[in-house]
Amino acid sequence: MSELILLRHGQTEWSRDGRHTGLTDLPLTTAGEDQARAAAKLLAGKTFGAVYSSPLTRAVRTADLAGLTGVTVDPDLREWDYGGYEGVTTEEIHRTRPGWYLWDDGIVPGDADHPGETVEQVGARVDRVLARVRPVLADGEGQDVCLIAHGHVLRILCARWLGLPAEGGRFFRLDTATVSRLGFEHARPVVDGLNQQG
Repeated sequence: MSELILLRHGQTEWSRDGRHTGLTDLPLTTAGEDQARAAAKLLAGKTFGAVYSSPLTRAVRTADLAGLTGVTVDPDLREWDYGGYEGVTTEEIHRTRPGWYLWDDGIVPGDADHPGETVEQVGARVDRVLARVRPVLADGEGQDVCLIAHGHVLRILCARWLGLPAEGGRFFRLDTATVSRLGFEHARPVVDGLNQQG
């Protein structure tokens, strides 16, 4: 049975510190590079029909350190654009918006570099990704596909894989440099495993 393998990028300074990291292009920390190398153990021996990565450095570098080859950069896998909350922690947001929750309350618009996105807009992007990978997966009889990206965009992708609305991404926690697996049971989409570490 073919699977859709999700690899979240390794630790960055902002992910370590709990800062919302959308389009800001940060490198991996030394610990993040070690995490990405460890993820290679979970991918060893797999042959992928396609490998897609977010264009952001932290994802591309994770793919490289995890030993993935033949990677196609896919702009639709970039992280949620957090707009005015880019680089801000949840604790800091709560000072002005007590009880704020990304999945319910969304973001505030930012500057020209970070205008922001709704969860539905991110959902539309991951729907395009899924439309590209489904023919390779061929409902469980094709080849595996690997996606290397970011926490929130991959959470939304999990939700859309299962036919949930984009905000259903709230139900899936994905840690840095972990491997998650989406597959099929009786030709229907299922979650095979989340947050496996190397």
